[in-house]
Amino acid sequence: MPFVSLDELETQEPMPGWQVHFVHSETMTFAHWTIAAGTALPEHRHPHEQVATILEGEFELSIDGETQVLRPGTVAIIPPNALHSGRSLTPCRIIDAFYPIREDYR
Repeated sequence: MPFVSLDELETQEPMPGWQVHFVHSETMTFAHWTIAAGTALPEHRHPHEQVATILEGEFELSIDGETQVLRPGTVAIIPPNALHSGRSLTPCRIIDAFYPIREDYR
């Protein structure tokens, strides 16, 4: 399936305030998030490399103890197994790319 319309995918809400469309390629997972203002991302880690691109809003992200407020055009690279957490300061739209594929998001 070389083309995907997000409008045709089921919207999921894995955590309160986090709505997402997941797209899976052969080796990667892409999460298209819409996040409510003031919503927390609990501290966690996973074996996947993650690249987060901020499209809209402001999101405070901590990676291994370093914290920054991300705004549109900012890209955060989260290494495998890095401890990270965050919170949306405003309503946000973020695209996360994960490698390898997130089987837990299928």
